[in-house]
Amino acid sequence: MLGTTLLLAVRSILRHKLRSFLTTLGIIIGVAAVVTMVTLGKATTSAVQSQIAALGTNILQIRPGQGFGRGGGGPRPPDFEEADVDAIREQVAGVTAVAPQAQASATAIYNGANWSTTINGTTNGYFQVQPWTLTAGRTFLPPEEQAGKAVCIIGNTVRQNLFRGGEAVGHRFRIGNVSCDVIGTLSTRGQAGFGGDQDDVVIMPIKTVQRRFTGSRDVRLMLVGVDQAYDSATVQASISDLLRERRNISGGKEDDFNIFDTAQISATLTGTTTLLTGIVTAVAAISLVVGGIGIMNIMLVSVTERTREIGIRLAIGAVAREVLMQFLVEAIALSCLGGLAGLVIAQLTVLALAPVMQVPYLFEPQINAIAFAIAALIGVVFGYFPARRAAALNPIDALRHE
Repeated sequence: MLGTTLLLAVRSILRHKLRSFLTTLGIIIGVAAVVTMVTLGKATTSAVQSQIAALGTNILQIRPGQGFGRGGGGPRPPDFEEADVDAIREQVAGVTAVAPQAQASATAIYNGANWSTTINGTTNGYFQVQPWTLTAGRTFLPPEEQAGKAVCIIGNTVRQNLFRGGEAVGHRFRIGNVSCDVIGTLSTRGQAGFGGDQDDVVIMPIKTVQRRFTGSRDVRLMLVGVDQAYDSATVQASISDLLRERRNISGGKEDDFNIFDTAQISATLTGTTTLLTGIVTAVAAISLVVGGIGIMNIMLVSVTERTREIGIRLAIGAVAREVLMQFLVEAIALSCLGGLAGLVIAQLTVLALAPVMQVPYLFEPQINAIAFAIAALIGVVFGYFPARRAAALNPIDALRHE
């Protein structure tokens, strides 16, 4: 009986192809929009988490100043000193390594090619704090760090533009007014959270950068690695207390430095992305309701058009249950066809948009299954009333209908 009912429903749908397509259009758009939004939202969240993970999951970033958008009118707070770096490394429990940084910009020149890049002065602690591996060469030797030798480790972008992607270790190039020996090349890291290229960097010993480029022994940024066995918040509080003491901040005065926890940043960005995805998905889901109303409307029209047919079926022995099932299956079939078409469109849309948005392509079976189930449920909910109306027709009145 179910097979016969399904066959009748398919024949009715094919008899009015254009009307059936327009009826399912709301379901198609709704399912495609919801699946696309949810999938791209999850892909964006995954991309953000990957970028934060590239920075390291147990890292504290310490900068002078009171954070973004605060303390704008006062004098600039002093930078950190080398003694601050040593104090954090030696006096705070749970710290695995501390990497001071001093940055500058300059143009690198090699064999007729030139490239404007960022110079990052730091120590070998930088590679202990951050999960950034070398593809060739080595890190700094202790004598090179102590003496401030002109040696460097370059990112992939610099290697591609100066050395045309060839071997760079062992070669010398000029950056600013300094001749630098390449001792290592870094693995590709990709874009940062705000669109900057993390691979466009030349890493040198911090003393070299301070002496040759910045002209100051100040430290503008410290990266602190936290042992996973320790609570990050406790370590952060200990560092804050230590820096307040060293920078003579007493009483209720605010800190003139800020500490960012990459784990907290990741959680905040992930939560924000998830919230925005939920809002956009909820808006897109409205089209599913609109599609369901469209199905109910067309099914009511179909019942009116086929009143005489219903009367004949009831007159020759069909029971009301069978008539209800016929129209209900027809409504569900329309919804399911629309759901399948929406899923296909959603996957094609995600495939097209993922490279543009620079996020990974994700296929979420659970999301697709839920979206298809909701489409079928809409067919049941919005198709029941027209089907119930058809089943409740009086055979005599139906046969008299013109």
